[in-house]
Amino acid sequence: MISKRTLGMVMYLIFVLLPIYWLVNMSFKTNEEILGQLTLWPTDFTFDNYITIFTDASWYMGYVNSMTYVAMNLVITLLVSLPAAYAFSRYKFVGDKHLFFWLLSNRMAPPAVFLLPFFQLYSSVGLFDTHLAVALAHCLFTIPLAVWILEGFMSGVPREIDETAYIDGYSFGHFFIKIFIPMIRSGIGVTAFFTFMFSWVELLLARTLTSVDAKPISVIMTRTVGATGIDWGVLAAAGVLTILPGILVVWFVRNHVAKGFALGRV
Repeated sequence: MISKRTLGMVMYLIFVLLPIYWLVNMSFKTNEEILGQLTLWPTDFTFDNYITIFTDASWYMGYVNSMTYVAMNLVITLLVSLPAAYAFSRYKFVGDKHLFFWLLSNRMAPPAVFLLPFFQLYSSVGLFDTHLAVALAHCLFTIPLAVWILEGFMSGVPREIDETAYIDGYSFGHFFIKIFIPMIRSGIGVTAFFTFMFSWVELLLARTLTSVDAKPISVIMTRTVGATGIDWGVLAAAGVLTILPGILVVWFVRNHVAKGFALGRV
């Protein structure tokens, strides 16, 4: 007899996976079948929707643009947040708690608050419609979160390790890169996961700060209405391809995320 726990887990998995299955199901259908009848499996199986994405420059360049500014944001966030988090975890200075709270308060603000300042600033300095513009705008939200997460992991590393390394003749740079960073790789994995997910799914800033050259896939998916209506099949295929990078990131950092939850910092 099936236990209540097993039954509940099965129902939960069905509830979670059903939208994903339906999205994949639609991606292999024609628009006529999607709009004409309800089927659990494509009766006229087709790869045309995926072929359209990989052959239409406006579609596949959307993925290239998204991956470009997400990677730039990830690199900038880690380069800035690692030394900043180390300073907060190891040193006491005037206003350190207030500065730490101010960083987190930036993360709490909605992106819409910064739309107009970013738009005017980037337009005046020539950064509008560039990958760097979106990456820097996202850093305003990812760096505070990264500093908060990394500070928790760094505070768990005993200070005696720093002192021992200095006694052994290590410079700060050598110690930080060769010894300290490997000890907090779980924290870096957690930080990379949340940074990637925020930048990958964020729409408002990406849509406002781009127009043609750096337009990401999230923006392209909102502009699929043509003379014949919405191309549901292509939109579903784009949705499937948009989910895949997130699944890959979760797979590679799953152990680090689990450790972050166990340490209570995530």
